[in-house]
Amino acid sequence: MATPKSGAGRSTPLRGSDDTRLTESEKIEGAGSWDALEWTKIEPVSRSVPEGVLEFLLEGEKFVVEGYVVVLVNTDEAGTLFVTNYRLLFLSEESRNIIALGTIPLATIEKFSKIAMKLPSAPRQPDRPPSRRLLQVIGKDMRIMVFGFRPRMKQRRAVFDALLRYTKPIGLWDIYAFISGPTRFHNTNPKVRLLNEYSRLLGMGSYQASTSIIEDGSFKLSNDLWRISSVNSNYTMCPTYPFALLLPKSISDGEVLQASTFRARCRLPVITWCHSGTGAVLARSSQPLVGLMMNMRSNADENLVAALCSSVAGAKQPRRKLYIADARPRKNALANGAMGGGSESSSHYFQSEIVFFGIDNIHAMRDSLSRLRDYLDTYGATSSDGMSSFLRHGGWTWGGGNLSSMSASVSTLGDSGWLIHVQNVLAGSAWIAARVALESASVLVHCSDGWDRTTQLVSLASLLLDPYYRTLKGFQALVEKDWLSFGHPFSDRMGMPTLLGSGNSVYELPRQYSTGSLPSPPMRQASGSFTSQAQSSSHAQTSNNYSPIFLQWVDCVAQLLRMYPFAFEFSSGFLVDFMDCVLSCRFGNFLCNSEKERQQSGISDSCGCLWMYLADSRASEGSSHVHYNAFYDPSKHEGPLLPPAAALAPTLWPQFHLRWACSAEAQAGEIEAQCRSMAKKFSEMQKAKEVAEEKAKETAAALKSLSAALQNEKQISSSAMNMAKRASKESAAIKRAVQSLGCKVHLSGSGDCIVDIENNPREIPQKLMPSPSERESDGTSQNDEKSDLSVSITVTADDVNSGNPFTRVCESLCPLRSRDGHCRWPDAGCAQFGSQFVGLRANFDAFDRLSIYDSYFCSE
Repeated sequence: MATPKSGAGRSTPLRGSDDTRLTESEKIEGAGSWDALEWTKIEPVSRSVPEGVLEFLLEGEKFVVEGYVVVLVNTDEAGTLFVTNYRLLFLSEESRNIIALGTIPLATIEKFSKIAMKLPSAPRQPDRPPSRRLLQVIGKDMRIMVFGFRPRMKQRRAVFDALLRYTKPIGLWDIYAFISGPTRFHNTNPKVRLLNEYSRLLGMGSYQASTSIIEDGSFKLSNDLWRISSVNSNYTMCPTYPFALLLPKSISDGEVLQASTFRARCRLPVITWCHSGTGAVLARSSQPLVGLMMNMRSNADENLVAALCSSVAGAKQPRRKLYIADARPRKNALANGAMGGGSESSSHYFQSEIVFFGIDNIHAMRDSLSRLRDYLDTYGATSSDGMSSFLRHGGWTWGGGNLSSMSASVSTLGDSGWLIHVQNVLAGSAWIAARVALESASVLVHCSDGWDRTTQLVSLASLLLDPYYRTLKGFQALVEKDWLSFGHPFSDRMGMPTLLGSGNSVYELPRQYSTGSLPSPPMRQASGSFTSQAQSSSHAQTSNNYSPIFLQWVDCVAQLLRMYPFAFEFSSGFLVDFMDCVLSCRFGNFLCNSEKERQQSGISDSCGCLWMYLADSRASEGSSHVHYNAFYDPSKHEGPLLPPAAALAPTLWPQFHLRWACSAEAQAGEIEAQCRSMAKKFSEMQKAKEVAEEKAKETAAALKSLSAALQNEKQISSSAMNMAKRASKESAAIKRAVQSLGCKVHLSGSGDCIVDIENNPREIPQKLMPSPSERESDGTSQNDEKSDLSVSITVTADDVNSGNPFTRVCESLCPLRSRDGHCRWPDAGCAQFGSQFVGLRANFDAFDRLSIYDSYFCSE
């Protein structure tokens, strides 16, 4: 932003402000007091700019001059005043924070002047200085500042000369927007955006234009009624119109060229908005060149205007009506006839009606805003003379006057005429929108040149008719189409240089009042205030073409936002920031007077883009940003807005008009701010909820995975237990089998077992070890890999005869061997024998059948 949007008493901390504080020797004792400052006698000392201030500068911004221990009279606060090539920067002496009221972009300064204020003599102060050195700065954004300088230091002269040089650049390329460059806010081709908006109006929303389409001229789209023409692609027909025009399909380019010669500045009637359903259009032009006797005619112009009223194809309804809305007062239109202009005659344009809106010209708007600014400065809480309106008459009055003068205060606001002008523009736009929406009529709007009042009316009527323009994206499209492409002279209206030069500058008194050139309003001449003011070296930095036309239109949009709080996506805060960016000339979008001039000067490539800057500021906070309307609900206003006349009673726009003079009262959007804060908290809670839900899902997934793993472990455990039971069952079977042989089995924890042979008198201890079975098969053994168990028995007796070891061992160890040498257990599978080992392979099935073969256990 060019400047912070806080009140006069609010300050913004600088980055690194702790490092930028002046030392105690640099501070002036009692600098916060004006009287103490006036009597302090310190010679000027050259100082270096604090490092923290340098870090705060924008891209390409440089210091030009500085003034120390300067007092901002409005708030009686002392500080340091810097002049850069972009703005006037005021830092508080005590806190080293930027004071918003005293900081203003140089392009936003309308005029400034040096003032010598004489003071009355006081007792016991014979050496009091005869006057104070004051510098008054008047801004286009409704503020009036007065800076007080210490005498005999020539700081005021240095600041004044710097302002003379940098507030009125010699050429276009001396503006800060060209010095800073595009930085990270690069601009895209505005011609592409204009074609995309035309295609949306034609019902071809899917069409996307490109630079190559513009270069080869293949952008001539059309529907049943309208077409996009390239007749002005080189700006030869009309230098202040865009390169592409929306025209009736039945009119050829040759007829268009003929019709252009009948309108002032060749600004012929063209379509700026059309209703896709009914075929009704909003068209704009300049005044016709009918002459003093209003008898000049043009067949090409009349045919072109008549084509705006064509009925929808295939419809049986009669030809639609045409309204020609002349924004000027009737007497002004007649006066223009003496210079070749004038207004249409309904007899020349079939089924038409001429309506005059009576909106005043640019000079009346400039004077009206000046009076409104003086009114706010006089009756505000903080005034440029440092005195609150509550204290202006000894503290017992209200609003700058006693109770009997309350009506005078209100009448002063009415005398400014600003609200009346705003109401006239609103009423005219609402009337146009009603004719299009309710009667399906076409309306042609013009004033003298067709770029001031005409633009206000057609753009505001489009805003009422089309909900798309009430969104942030649509608002940009509307401004770029009706204001930038159709040649509103922004450089002239803002007092900035054009492509051809800086124009004519006129020197005036710093304030102009409708009642005369008075140095201050009458209420300022009360006792205890200034006794006299002497103006010296007064200069006006504005030309005679300066006028707040665009500011007035944005004020009208703010009034509609107040009336329809649910209809707009953007907020009043967005309009304030947008207007500040326009006035600051920090970006190149609103420089020059026409699309042609901006193309010739290469603004799109050389300067930053205002829209990109605003979009970037919103990106960090999303929908909770101050630019978004917290109450926006598009479903409540899907169609046109048609305010009745009784609702068109405007009030001051608090966020813009009152923010400097009445900073506390300017917070009219406090409810909206609270709602936005609650919405932000709700959004944070929603995000926290989403995070918690995501964590819950992750926890549930982990729990499910653990449950599956646990189930798997249970299955493995169950299988192991089954195997253990089976092994136990097999062990019991083996034990029974071995015990059936007359042996005792003892199991140890190490897995070994000791077999004691009962029928051996010597009780030879045997050690049984599990091992693979290798049997010497005699044809009677059985193989069962699942149920076989190999048992190895070691004989440790020392008196065993080695002559026939097999017979003796079998006879002594095997209780089933008969005396005749036959085995009672033929299925035992005795297949392994060594000199010290006997391999006994046990068949568990055979063990199980022991109970069946009773003969095995019969007594001999």
